[in-house]
Amino acid sequence: MKKLGVVLGSLVLVSLGLAQGTIKIGNAYNQTGSMSSLDVPASNGAKLAVKEINAAGGVLGMKLELVSYDGKTDPATITNMATQMINSDKVVAIAGFTDSDSALALGPIAQKAGIPFVTAGATSPQLPEQIGSEMFLACFGDNVQAAVGAEFVYKNLKGKTAYLVWDKSTEYTTLLGKYFKDAYAKLGGKLLGEETYKSGDKNFSAQITKIKALPQKPDVLYIAAMPDDIGTVVKQFRQAGLTQPIVGGDGYDTPLLVEVGGKAADNVYFTTHALMDAQKGTPEVKKFIAAYKKEYGKDPENAFAALGYDTIYLLADAIKRAGAPDPAKITAALMQTKGLKTVTGSITFAGTGSRVPQKAVTVVAVKDLKLNLAATLAPSYIPKP
Repeated sequence: MKKLGVVLGSLVLVSLGLAQGTIKIGNAYNQTGSMSSLDVPASNGAKLAVKEINAAGGVLGMKLELVSYDGKTDPATITNMATQMINSDKVVAIAGFTDSDSALALGPIAQKAGIPFVTAGATSPQLPEQIGSEMFLACFGDNVQAAVGAEFVYKNLKGKTAYLVWDKSTEYTTLLGKYFKDAYAKLGGKLLGEETYKSGDKNFSAQITKIKALPQKPDVLYIAAMPDDIGTVVKQFRQAGLTQPIVGGDGYDTPLLVEVGGKAADNVYFTTHALMDAQKGTPEVKKFIAAYKKEYGKDPENAFAALGYDTIYLLADAIKRAGAPDPAKITAALMQTKGLKTVTGSITFAGTGSRVPQKAVTVVAVKDLKLNLAATLAPSYIPKP
């Protein structure tokens, strides 16, 4: 009986992705498609973290192995990818994605299989409740960043009036616009109107015309946009003579903002997870930038590179505390995470009743094609998820 138990135990270890002393983690990112400008850096950050952890001896005496596929920013591809990772590759956890729609495509499959899923940058605070007990965020929620955006508009930019424009085709931008509206009203700001568009639109003349026709011009424009769209949006708005500050969320944290927008990106502000600046960043950011540059020959493209990196360290910490690369034990250990220091801030789930960490939010200002630190804030009021 003892010998049989040893054999069965070995079979269990192999089934959990431990063949040849490895712990398999799903690396779920959109390497192509509209989310690639955020997901590729995040995936690179994840690969860097795994390399560092393995060089330091791995976790529980075993090497981490990333199982990577391209979600192609396509829900059908993402669901197939999730099934492959779980059923064929036998991953014990999944890390990935920087948008909520992709997380919503993969999440239910991981939940049904009992596999913990930590998203690097999908910021909807509703995800844990929508998906279930296996869903965790390594990033702050949209209600927090939208509240910081509202406070920055009202207090720092002295924007007593604003106009809201939001992309109605994605979960992220819809929620970001909703939370901004709530927080801005709570501060006493007056919204002069709002307008929508759909991701992929190339002509924003209808929205511009409505804003220019207002009898009272708004002090600030808050635009909830996806990374593929924001450069085009700011360029057309500036060409039409709308010179007010434009404020938005972490979807702006893409090289495309400056590459496409050019000088039109001046006087644009956005909330994000950290400023990737080797001179002005935190000590953790500076260390990460140096390691990323050594590995890839360039600076991190945005904060999502750091989030991908942090997510792997979060999972590695949980696996170590779990004492075994068992999905159920990893989930339990994640829930007990307390004060884990990462590049983008401290992560705590233990005692909070939430699987969304509370982190400070960085506000970035664009001037002369460069990103600058405008503020680091924690909001005084946070809209309910």
